[in-house]
Amino acid sequence: MSEIANLQPTCIWRNFDALTKVPRPSGHLEKVQQFLLDFARQIGVEAYVDKGNNVVMRKPATAGMENRKTILMQAHMDMVPQKSPESKHNFETDPIETYVDEEGWVRAKGTTLGADDGMGVAAIMAVMEATDLQHGPIEALITADEETGMYGANDLPTGELNADILLNLDSETWGKFVIGSAGGINITATLDYKEVETDPEDAALRVILKGLRGGHSGLEIHEGRANANKLMVRFVREAVETCEARLASWSGGNMRNAIPFKAEVVLTVPKENVEAVKALVNDWQADFEDEYKNIEEGIEFFTETVETPKQEVPVEIQDNLIDAIYACHDGVVRMIPSYPDVVETSSNLAIINIKDGKAVLQVLARSSREDMKDYITKTLESCFNMAGMKVETSASYGGWDPNPDSEILHLLKKIYKEQNGEEAIVQVDHAGLECSIILGKYPNMDVVSLGPTIRSPHTAGERCQISSIEPFWKLLKQVLIEAPEK
Repeated sequence: MSEIANLQPTCIWRNFDALTKVPRPSGHLEKVQQFLLDFARQIGVEAYVDKGNNVVMRKPATAGMENRKTILMQAHMDMVPQKSPESKHNFETDPIETYVDEEGWVRAKGTTLGADDGMGVAAIMAVMEATDLQHGPIEALITADEETGMYGANDLPTGELNADILLNLDSETWGKFVIGSAGGINITATLDYKEVETDPEDAALRVILKGLRGGHSGLEIHEGRANANKLMVRFVREAVETCEARLASWSGGNMRNAIPFKAEVVLTVPKENVEAVKALVNDWQADFEDEYKNIEEGIEFFTETVETPKQEVPVEIQDNLIDAIYACHDGVVRMIPSYPDVVETSSNLAIINIKDGKAVLQVLARSSREDMKDYITKTLESCFNMAGMKVETSASYGGWDPNPDSEILHLLKKIYKEQNGEEAIVQVDHAGLECSIILGKYPNMDVVSLGPTIRSPHTAGERCQISSIEPFWKLLKQVLIEAPEK
């Protein structure tokens, strides 16, 4: 066991520690599914994998609690596989290496920690194995591939769950109860093109932008963090216009729901213009550092000489793609009028891959209003259509409409105040949660989302605040004891 297994409360940290040793990046969940099934078998709890590849567990009520409403605890089993540029970590085979920093946070060495949503899973495991808890009937739903499109929730069968109350354990600020969240949609623009031969006399440079903070494209989209793709296009356009540069390839971002922290392009240029391109890189680095002062630290923007590729993007295709990337909306569209501190609608230009005759641009758009989600989707479609690209949408899910009169919300607020001596915060989040999808299949459930404090999810700086776990666990135990009667 690592040092985190001995943190308090050990029932959660021990399970989270075990979970970090099981590879579980989105799309590769066989090992974690088996891990959860083995866990349930060892403690004598009913468990199975449903048709949506979700793990469902059930635990009967303790004596005298059979008349309580059934509570469903829900989390997702997958994690975002992001790592620092120098990390050699293989998310499909290697365990996460955790450590405790000097400020009381658990972190991972060079990778995402997986507290999103491993902490929710660990809390479910702690409840399921506990022999000293009083509770009514309990169900658990641990969903598959939440991070890449909420596929497990979307494929959740109807008529399978019996719960009256849903506690989603995927929120990331202790003391905040979430009662609504944004919907989202993936927008993918593609263009096939025939490459042209490069002038063999030209030189080639790989231009690399890295060191940005990145972050969660929902929870942190309003913080003004730099998007590596959007910074890179500004440089590329000027290099084309002033240095006769030509685009050979582009690679930026790697996760649809993460703000890209790195991008690189390969440009070909006449040999006499190489120094001009290098000077342009230096100029743009100074501009970026000034623009993002107090937001971004450690921006690195530099060139490497590479072998001249034999082929590159045709000039008319190159110009159209640059225009589309430049024009593509990225960031906040507007805030919620009734919750002015919460983002209503946004988009994140997450991934760009241009190489070998194919261009692919991927955007995740979010909104808590369906009409505004449609608006930003059509805005992006229009931008890409003008560049002659084919546009497809996928993994659309609706927003979660808040219910401030929720019975379980009032119970949680009461317990929180009794235990902590202050009022809890109740709000709507811009992050996508599976609650809206589950409610679409089980509309009578009473739903609240909560969790311990996690910061910088979807980045190698992800961390979980140790001091938030004990009160989170204390609240979860008490709400099980005080679950309403049927």
